[in-house]
Amino acid sequence: MADVLIKTNLVSFSSSSQSGCYRTPQQNSFYVVSRSNRLKGFPLKVKSQALRSRSTSMHGEFHGKKVVVQGRPRKVSSSQASIKAQALRLGSAQKWWEKGLQPNMKEVNSAQDLVDSLLNAGDKLVVVDFFSPGCGGCKALHPKVCQLAEMNPDVLFLHVNYEEHKSMCYSLNVHVLPFFRFYRGAQGRLCSFSCTNATIKKFKDALAKHSPDRCSLGPPKGLEEKELLALAANRDLSFAYAPKPAQTDLTPTQEEIVPSTVPSDASPSMPLRFPSAALNAAQDSEERNLVTSGRS
Repeated sequence: MADVLIKTNLVSFSSSSQSGCYRTPQQNSFYVVSRSNRLKGFPLKVKSQALRSRSTSMHGEFHGKKVVVQGRPRKVSSSQASIKAQALRLGSAQKWWEKGLQPNMKEVNSAQDLVDSLLNAGDKLVVVDFFSPGCGGCKALHPKVCQLAEMNPDVLFLHVNYEEHKSMCYSLNVHVLPFFRFYRGAQGRLCSFSCTNATIKKFKDALAKHSPDRCSLGPPKGLEEKELLALAANRDLSFAYAPKPAQTDLTPTQEEIVPSTVPSDASPSMPLRFPSAALNAAQDSEERNLVTSGRS
């Protein structure tokens, strides 16, 4: 703005009075304006610093004078602020597998995290989703999986990034994507399959079949024994597992479960177990009674 004023000979400064001069285009006359005041009709304040020339020329030439133009601080509107915020968000845009996540969806960070998540789920149904960022089928199926997770808040969805946990997926024999495994309580693995957006019905059927509440008679099983051993043997993983000792069959035999006396409150329909010798003796006495009754 200062350059325009200078070139059009509208403003000039006098070295003697150090004041600004304003010349109207219609009249060849000048009006002296103090520098501390604002030029009438212009939003800018023109200040002159380091006046080195003693020239009194009024032709609009600065002759080496340094001019600093300062304006009022401009207010940022809400629309401009929103545009800046959107520009910042574009720099850190969400990845496709991070969009639409529900509270019951969790990303697995390690092999130990996967094992602990399955054991801590209790009797809750757990769906393990193996995906890859570069898999087109995984990307197309992700929105529907998020919708199913929203419709089934009692089901836990675990996401395993194949690219970040490739060695763990090898130990779990996962070689095709997208891939799903269903786990529940003491039953352990219920089913495992691969499906795409075109075969989503397979996923919905498995979810409808295993989602009803059930009570497991025992602690959660989680991964199978061979899978745990494979993870522990993998040198790329920091996972330790001690195999369970072989359990001997402590179930008592039929001859060992012999009641010394018949309880007084035993009902007639209560089944009682007898040793084989006592059972044979009872059968012989019954046959004798039948023979005796037949003779009589």
